Amino acid sequence: MNGADRIRDELRRAASAIGAGDDVDVVLERPRDPSFGDWTTNLAMTLARTLKRKPRDIADALIAEMQLGDAGVRAAEVAGAGFINFRLDPAFVARGIAPILERDQQFGRDGTWAGEPVVVEFVSANPTGPLHVGHGRQAALGDAIATLLEWTGWKVSREFYYNDAGAQIENLAKSTWVRTAQLAGIDAPIPEGGYNGEYIREIAETYVREHDMPPVDVLREGVDAINAGRRPHDLALLEAMRKHAVAALRAEQNLDLQAFGVAFDTYYLESSLYAPGSAAQIAPDLHVDGDASAVDATVQAIVRNGATYEEDGALFLRTTQWGDDKDRVMRKSAAKGGDFTYFVPDVAYHVTKWERGFRRAINVQGSDHHGTTARVRAGLQALGVGVPPGYPEYVLHQMVTVTRGGEEVKISKRAGSYVTVRDLIDWVGRDGVRYFYLQRKGDSHLVFDVDLARSQSEENPIYRIQMAHARMSGIFRQGGLDAATFDFSGVDFAQLAEPAEQELVNALVDFPRIVSQSAENLEPHRLAGYLLETAGLVHGWYHKHHVLGQEAPLMTARLALARAAQIVLRNGLSILGISAPDRM
Repeated sequence: MNGADRIRDELRRAASAIGAGDDVDVVLERPRDPSFGDWTTNLAMTLARTLKRKPRDIADALIAEMQLGDAGVRAAEVAGAGFINFRLDPAFVARGIAPILERDQQFGRDGTWAGEPVVVEFVSANPTGPLHVGHGRQAALGDAIATLLEWTGWKVSREFYYNDAGAQIENLAKSTWVRTAQLAGIDAPIPEGGYNGEYIREIAETYVREHDMPPVDVLREGVDAINAGRRPHDLALLEAMRKHAVAALRAEQNLDLQAFGVAFDTYYLESSLYAPGSAAQIAPDLHVDGDASAVDATVQAIVRNGATYEEDGALFLRTTQWGDDKDRVMRKSAAKGGDFTYFVPDVAYHVTKWERGFRRAINVQGSDHHGTTARVRAGLQALGVGVPPGYPEYVLHQMVTVTRGGEEVKISKRAGSYVTVRDLIDWVGRDGVRYFYLQRKGDSHLVFDVDLARSQSEENPIYRIQMAHARMSGIFRQGGLDAATFDFSGVDFAQLAEPAEQELVNALVDFPRIVSQSAENLEPHRLAGYLLETAGLVHGWYHKHHVLGQEAPLMTARLALARAAQIVLRNGLSILGISAPDRM
């Protein structure tokens, strides 16, 4: 049990002793101003209504009841309206780095959720083009959330859901057809809703190399049909182009993800939900036709459960029963094509997650999916398969604006109308891109300043953090010492009594708490901010106090502090998928 936990226990015991009961919730925080002490609590103020006493009187009574010697507290003071500030013995504070040195790469890990399965779905981009900067933010968020969960014990499965069916894929196939026709010398415009990027021309070129050029008259008929809003007569050729384009873009996106250092455990195809017999993937107690598709079976079960109605030829789901602002169309009327709306396969897909044993599912998606959340959850409730109301959980992120030279960048030559993840990685590097994506809360708009991310200056946050790690590594290098094998047994931690040292130690020992909070709230930006603040403390200590050349007890203690800082910075960066260089 660490000092903070001991203080919490003493506060609970003292609160019970003065009549507050045994189930008091104790919040212990670091003061914003270190001069106020090492820990502070507002417990006296939260107990004022229950005990019907003034907060400052309660604070005095709590302090009088507490026995804080074992927690290393040398002074407890009442401040302001009733805060209690605790000041710890410097030697006790400094001993907090001993577990960091002992646990090394394991420091910050927590087995609370050991072995519990969770699926984190992210990116899930339609295979219609290279990954854009919004996908990049989602990749960084999803990967960091998954790693944070792993550090708190969850057994994480990273999943990519390929939307390889529907109107967008149809437009991809038609765009490939038109680009192929252009290669054959036919004057053909890209269809409305089609894809203009240079990558479509590359796909058409590879198709021709692998399959030969289709007959010109077939291509011309297809162009005329596409311009008229119809499908070409040669549907087999259109399907062949669709498969080729989807495969090419899936490979392209995989290269984007590889360059970004993101890997997935499972790739799930939307098209598989429409395959005959795929109903077997969903809950057996839905009693559906085994030869049906998963999507058809899902709709059958919802209808049978009485959660739908028909109006003007369309099938509606009564989503208002589960908190939506209005009922939603599941199947369009015959006059509008009779297709299922986009959230219907999502419901079937999430049933498969539940059936695969994932009692927790997290989706990281763009803010444009906000309307989907209530519909998918309502559909799952309508099925009655035992899924809890909050399943799945959603982490939605806002848009990304890229600036360079003080101006917004909108165009990528290869993609046509948007900046790609690969563009950012080429300009900035993987580490910079990841950190800049993660430094802001996901639901806030992000302005990605390319010039700042490339700069080697104190203003660049990732440069500042990595430089702090490199400086700690440099201390050992300059001293001809191996940080990983240095013997820190018998360190006199009482030597670390300077204010800058005490402040840095307090920050370092907080790392497990930050990891836990970041994981619990699915907010990697908390860890990103912590690393930046801690790096600032590292730089401050480095400039104020020499390590090498001091008397043995002091030098060894400061080497221990440098090693502890190195470990925490490295572990934190690794969670975010960022390297911790030893030299800069």
